[in-house]
Amino acid sequence: MNGLDFSFCGAALTALPSGALWYEAQRLLCVSDLHLGKSERIARRIGLMLPPYETRATLDRLAADIGAIDPAEVICLGDSFDDLEAAGSLDPDDQASLLRLAAGRRWVWIAGNHDPGPVDLAGSHVASHRAGPLVFRHEATAGAEAEVSGHYHPKLSLPGMGRPRACFLLDRCRLILPAYGAYTGGLSVTAPVLQALMQPRADAILTGQRPLRVPMPRG
Repeated sequence: MNGLDFSFCGAALTALPSGALWYEAQRLLCVSDLHLGKSERIARRIGLMLPPYETRATLDRLAADIGAIDPAEVICLGDSFDDLEAAGSLDPDDQASLLRLAAGRRWVWIAGNHDPGPVDLAGSHVASHRAGPLVFRHEATAGAEAEVSGHYHPKLSLPGMGRPRACFLLDRCRLILPAYGAYTGGLSVTAPVLQALMQPRADAILTGQRPLRVPMPRG
């Protein structure tokens, strides 16, 4: 596992190549913004047919991380489904896969802006969740301390790197996870909302085969 270890608010964490977060002391795996069912939602709303494989690809990635680590707890950090109807129309095979992944461990669904209500799946459904010194919620809040969130799908491109890569954003008070889903877009770390949220000496951790920590670009 080629993860990158770092410390955040007293917690020893690992950024995994996939974009998941591993908190070994709590045996906790956290993923954000799966957006399961996105292709079905796009077809339903605007009639654009996309290859319907993003849910399977996302679940396969999650299964690989869970198989490698065997966490006691999994936190899905909001926008796990592209909307509530997508959650309700989940393919039976995909639903069975989720149930297998959740078997024998605590599973926490945190509400997001795409999936604000409960879904008919195993696990607990909450607005936020605390583990050790950390608070997990979907969207970053003003004045937060020791906060782990998602929502923004941050991405960063470095000179000579080619296409932008999904990334974690990290400062002394908050940690923002990349989107984990296969069909998720991204927001540049230079976007004003992310520039305003993150403190001046924030870092980015790029996902990929070997995660890379760099200073977050400014301007």
